[in-house]
Amino acid sequence: MSAASAAYIKLAEYYVRCREKAAELPSKEDLVSYWSGIGFMLDGVRYVAPLDEVSEILKVPPYTRVPGVLSWMKGVANVRGRLMTVMDLTGFLNKATTLQERRRRLLVIDEGELYTGLAVDDVLGMQHFPVDGFSAGTAEADEAVAPYIRGSYTRDDGHWAVFSLFQLADDPRFLQVARTG
Repeated sequence: MSAASAAYIKLAEYYVRCREKAAELPSKEDLVSYWSGIGFMLDGVRYVAPLDEVSEILKVPPYTRVPGVLSWMKGVANVRGRLMTVMDLTGFLNKATTLQERRRRLLVIDEGELYTGLAVDDVLGMQHFPVDGFSAGTAEADEAVAPYIRGSYTRDDGHWAVFSLFQLADDPRFLQVARTG
């Protein structure tokens, strides 16, 4: 038997062994697709923001108050040499928090000319949900939050509403921070 024949026979044996073992691997139908987002708490309720809408998560930085603005517009902060508006999402939604500001976190939107940090009660990290667990609608969302909800996911640990930060940023009420009257 030539060396080429022996190599061919060895490769054929490897092929047979690989095919036998491959039968134990999951098939493509068994794969589950996941959607990922950033979980956060607001007024005791869990939400998840689409991953592509949150550019970073920060502690609330020192900021300078701006006169003549609504109370939920906390001020302007210098973040790595760039001015960021700091907004209180709880205040914008007419909700209350008992947490000290230093314990809260900012979800940062950096889209076009908008560079804003939204103060939330807590950030729960990256959350992953099976795509087939998505439910459209805002049935469980309260009236103040409903315009920003883009459906929800349910898994063993409960219900998570998908909160769109971009939808919030498109709301003219959110962009109008000047106190009137």
